[in-house]
Amino acid sequence: MYNIYFIVIITIVVLSFAWGQILSYLNRKQMSPVIPEKLEGIYNPEEYAKQQAYQRESSRFGLLSSSFSFVVIVAVLFAGLLGWLDETLREHTSNFILLPLLFFGIILIVNEIIDFPFDWHATFTIEEKYGFNKSTPKLFVTDWIKSILLTLALGGIVLAGLVVIYHYTGKWFWLLAWALVSGISLLISLFYSEWIVPLFNKQVPLEAESLRDAIESFAQKAGFELKNIYLIDGSKRSTKANAYFTGMGKKKRIVLFDTLIQELETEEIVAVLAHEIGHYKKKHIAYSMIQVVISGGISFYILSLFLGSRPLAEALGGSVPSFHLGLIGFSFLFAPISELSGLLFQVISRKNEYEADAYAARFGLGKALISGLKKLSVKSLSNLNPHPWVVFWNYSHPTLLQRITYIEKFL
Repeated sequence: MYNIYFIVIITIVVLSFAWGQILSYLNRKQMSPVIPEKLEGIYNPEEYAKQQAYQRESSRFGLLSSSFSFVVIVAVLFAGLLGWLDETLREHTSNFILLPLLFFGIILIVNEIIDFPFDWHATFTIEEKYGFNKSTPKLFVTDWIKSILLTLALGGIVLAGLVVIYHYTGKWFWLLAWALVSGISLLISLFYSEWIVPLFNKQVPLEAESLRDAIESFAQKAGFELKNIYLIDGSKRSTKANAYFTGMGKKKRIVLFDTLIQELETEEIVAVLAHEIGHYKKKHIAYSMIQVVISGGISFYILSLFLGSRPLAEALGGSVPSFHLGLIGFSFLFAPISELSGLLFQVISRKNEYEADAYAARFGLGKALISGLKKLSVKSLSNLNPHPWVVFWNYSHPTLLQRITYIEKFL
């Protein structure tokens, strides 16, 4: 059982956990009671003390939850529980589709049960303490159940498709699996707001008032055809504000959280949406999808090299090579490559954010965008001074200070 694959997997798990804790420590050490000069005036002393306390408490809780997960994963690997689960299920079924569905279904449910108390504490203790939580225990549990059922349904469909392709196509598995997952991902991205969001939130078209008029006026000025502007009841769960752009072509739509409208002035909201439209105009969304598709193809090709590996199955405690043990073993082995490729995507994402900010600023919305970003940062008690390594490794967006400094070039 403790072969070279096992040693490599354990090494990856340990190093990944250790690196995550180093970054968290650097972030905590970077925290300062002094507000960066350019950001002075955003917080009053009481609010800034609250922000520092929230960041520290969230970081400490993150250390606890990640440490618990680390211990569980290491224990599962050393005990060979994944292999034990495979052999136990084989006593009840040999169906090549049902076996992996049961395997991953059980892992998902067990994982969700383990995570539940941590998520509950984060929501009803930390988020509640700092005034973010608006969810109720009933809504929380309902969301939890819906998420599990949705994951089982969608994940089960994709997994069953992959298993069938692997069973019948052999060496062409990676190519057909790549096409299947890419197609499903595209379908979900087009219909996410119509199919998935309504399961959790109510969306209504933004009424024809001054805000909608201002948004449509800007869209017309920018040469951006926009008919679908929706308002979502984000306040039923949290006070944190957000807005996002989804879909493509005739399916594209802007979705505003009701909390965003409550916090920002009309011009600030238009500036935030101008930023989102900038992503579309600069083709960031299309390029991101292309990047995901290409990386998916590479991942599936490498995966195909490991799926039938007996040593990999044995490293997880199994005795028979299988699709599901190969897939989960590969997920461990591929983690460093995924992490490094993620760094590249983060760099590209931060560049895209700057470009979208510049797009909004060139329409004379720079000051409004800065004002809106400051308000959103205060509302969410976000970290004003994260460690540079943490920004480089984890941040898909530049920091607030970096964005303000950049936008000011266009004022």
